[in-house]
Amino acid sequence: MSTPRGSSPAAGSLPRLLYVEDESETAAMVTEVLSDEYLVDHAASAEDGLRLALTQRYDVMVVDRRLPGMSGAELLSAVRTAHLNTPAIMLTALGTVADRVSGLDAGADDYLLKPFDFDELRARLRALRRGRGPVSGREIGDWLFSPSGLALYAPDGSRIPLTRAEGDLLELLTSSPEHVFSREEIVASVFPGGSPGTVDAYVHYIRRKSTPEIIDTVRARGYRTGTPR
Repeated sequence: MSTPRGSSPAAGSLPRLLYVEDESETAAMVTEVLSDEYLVDHAASAEDGLRLALTQRYDVMVVDRRLPGMSGAELLSAVRTAHLNTPAIMLTALGTVADRVSGLDAGADDYLLKPFDFDELRARLRALRRGRGPVSGREIGDWLFSPSGLALYAPDGSRIPLTRAEGDLLELLTSSPEHVFSREEIVASVFPGGSPGTVDAYVHYIRRKSTPEIIDTVRARGYRTGTPR
């Protein structure tokens, strides 16, 4: 594993990039190409990459999927479990739809097939950094809800993806945790044209995905966020 590069004023002004790749020749070429725009830290294993990701601050990550031991997908899943939202591109020779979906579900924000063009990699990194803002989390008991990530994180760190409608419902409830939202309020804010039954259905979907305690039912009044453990 390489150590962080230089501390000159010019280097210090560059965004920081974590690059995880076990093939030394590929790593040397990519590091050299990206070093004009980034302060690159290279890790030759997922384990070293995870240690750096958890202890250093990076603006973006580039992670190879096929790594010895822990895979790149497992690395990104562990990073997301730690509630780190550093944008990440996964590099891979696996190009099926299922491979791409599993990589994105593991925590990648973009997916680039090998062999790739360096100009495309640089362009994708620029686009990723432009489009990715800080992701805020809202606590629901011992759980964490990420509105921008459309996901719930359980106390054990597992990530539960949400649909847009489920996320919108939780975003409303967590916007005022002590408030009891009537079904009519929720319909007006989240399900225009829907019905109270629509609200009940989506509350059921969220509870089924996570835990029944994630949303409290207040009899004859409506719903509010719960205090799940």
